[in-house]
Amino acid sequence: MNRFTRSLGSVSARRPWAVIAAWAFALLLVLPLAGLAGGAYADDLVAPGSESEQAMELLEERFPEASAGTAMAVFAAPEGQRLERHRAAVEAAVARIADVEHVAMASGPFTAGTLSPDGRIGFARIAFDVPAMTLGHETNVALEEAIEPARGGGVAAELGGDVVFVNAETETSGAEVAGLLTALVILVVAFGTIVAALVPISLALVAVAAGLGSVTLLANAMDISTAAPTIAAMVGLGVGIDYALFIVARHRENRSAGQDNASALSNAMGSAGAAVLFAGGAVILAMAALALTGLGFLTSIGLSTALVAFFAVAAALTLLPALLSLLGERVHRQWRRGSARPAKKAEHTAWWRFAHRVSGRPRRHLIAASLILLTLAAPALRMETGFPDAGNDSTGTTHRRAYDLLSEGFGPGFNGPLLVVADLTRPGVDADGVPALSRRLAADPGIAEVGAPQTSAAGDTVVLPVIPATAPADAETSRTLERLRDVVPDNVAVSGLTAMTDDLTAQLDDTLPVFVIAILVASVLLLFVVFRSVVLPLKAAAVNLLSIGGAYGVVVAVFQWGWCASLFNLDGTFPIASPLPTIFFAVLFALSMDYEVFLLSRVREEYRVTGDNAESVARGMAATGRVITSAALIMTVVFLSFVANPSPLAKMMGLGLATAIVLDATVVRMVLVPAAMALMGRANWWLPWWLDRLLPRTAGADLTPSRQHGAIPEPGRG
Repeated sequence: MNRFTRSLGSVSARRPWAVIAAWAFALLLVLPLAGLAGGAYADDLVAPGSESEQAMELLEERFPEASAGTAMAVFAAPEGQRLERHRAAVEAAVARIADVEHVAMASGPFTAGTLSPDGRIGFARIAFDVPAMTLGHETNVALEEAIEPARGGGVAAELGGDVVFVNAETETSGAEVAGLLTALVILVVAFGTIVAALVPISLALVAVAAGLGSVTLLANAMDISTAAPTIAAMVGLGVGIDYALFIVARHRENRSAGQDNASALSNAMGSAGAAVLFAGGAVILAMAALALTGLGFLTSIGLSTALVAFFAVAAALTLLPALLSLLGERVHRQWRRGSARPAKKAEHTAWWRFAHRVSGRPRRHLIAASLILLTLAAPALRMETGFPDAGNDSTGTTHRRAYDLLSEGFGPGFNGPLLVVADLTRPGVDADGVPALSRRLAADPGIAEVGAPQTSAAGDTVVLPVIPATAPADAETSRTLERLRDVVPDNVAVSGLTAMTDDLTAQLDDTLPVFVIAILVASVLLLFVVFRSVVLPLKAAAVNLLSIGGAYGVVVAVFQWGWCASLFNLDGTFPIASPLPTIFFAVLFALSMDYEVFLLSRVREEYRVTGDNAESVARGMAATGRVITSAALIMTVVFLSFVANPSPLAKMMGLGLATAIVLDATVVRMVLVPAAMALMGRANWWLPWWLDRLLPRTAGADLTPSRQHGAIPEPGRG
């Protein structure tokens, strides 16, 4: 594989302007097309085969008006006043809402009688002619414009309901830009040159722009989750900077060793370039594996992130050598007079000394590192997952403010109505039995209200709107849903957004073990081929699981238990969003494998030269320690910038990813890996001879720069 990356880099370096022109043409093609013909983002919150999906399909077929999207415009008079005093402003807003595209009906609080007992809060029911999932953010914008004049009249006017919540636009804090600027500072310190620092960031931005443009075009062919661009950009920025950083650092190291620019670049592409290709392949594989969950919105997140990661790898292997060829010595020229500092010998670095200290007492360091990770992971055993509702969102959003007003005026369950759907063509309850069914549902202690039955035009389907007594994301609501499903006849199903998200959570819980096993097996097999070792891939999987567990534990402690909540600007505790453990595992395992590949590829090079296990680990850490630490620091800063996002979901993502990267680059990579490799000794590179012959030769020389050192046999033979 090193021949491929070396050849690709050499071709790009010989024809730099052609490569740059090709990337410019691709961006100029993709970005305008995305703006003109790109699809809209929408969340497919359906668990295939679930009871809620079957009920919604039945409604779409027989009772489409009952399956269409709904929303509410919530109005509140100032404290101490009744909404009646502002009747003209409210009714004018409702009239404007009725003119919004796809609105089939808008019924104001005074005509429908939807006023709170004290008369201060009321809401207008809004019915659409299409399902909520098919409407985009443009609908929310139009509704906002319709109610804006009412706000000018002294009335609090907010928008809530399924349509508004599902199609809400992802908020940003602007901290992402600060994260990039901090990454630039770190790169300048790491390289001592502004040009070399700008190159990785520029490549990452190009990769993310091309990737997100392609994702927008992909939205024409499939539903792409509204969270997909945020997660794809987060990961794309991190890996895009990292991949360029590793190649630029290796190029600089080769130049310091006396190689001319062309040779230094070719050798960097043959060694670090091959590692980038394998590491990027791990990211793409892990993210694409989200399709194994069978859930549309997770599949779209996985494919979107994999697409951006693909562009990050492609940019590192083609655009980067073209730029390095054009820039020449300017890449490593410092802003002060003089040339770049020569690289230190391995024996003169703190990394080399620390690695030998760890390998001198490996058991002690292995136990200490393992205890730290296990302690951090302990809270994950008490993880409670649930799908976030509008009440978990930022108070800066209109759907959160509407949620709070509805809870105040009508009770928390009003924000998550259930739909009880009876198929009268099947055995079970019939039309005459619907009143008794309604009374049975109302008798449940978790139900606040059962609405009037709605019957389809053909008389074959009946819908009962049911209001729980508790909030949508409350665990008690899930228990109420289970009780309702236990007592209704066979021809009755319970649906609604709350039921749909509960079914999603249940399917995620069921598929997570399968997903984890698939990722572990695939990554172990990949490393098995790359490093031609039985032990190292298994060790890599084990230590990566420990760092991921530590990240899970920190997220549980902060968001679920409320530890240090004020530090992250949280105004309460939150269940862990049910999709996050799966997304975390895919992203974190892929990124952990990045550092594993970069470190072990260098250790393997050194082992082929020295044949000394402890020395090869020390030299590998000395060669990659500064670069991996810089890369991890950059990725941590990028991820932490998302903690400033107003959305708790984005905060969870940012904190979890940043925690895992910090643990992976410190406790795991600096202590756990060298200690474990010191204990295993030559067994690190053991591979039965018969298996060595069966494995494809994709690595071998890939991660090994030369064989002229002679005497040491290739790792893996034995």
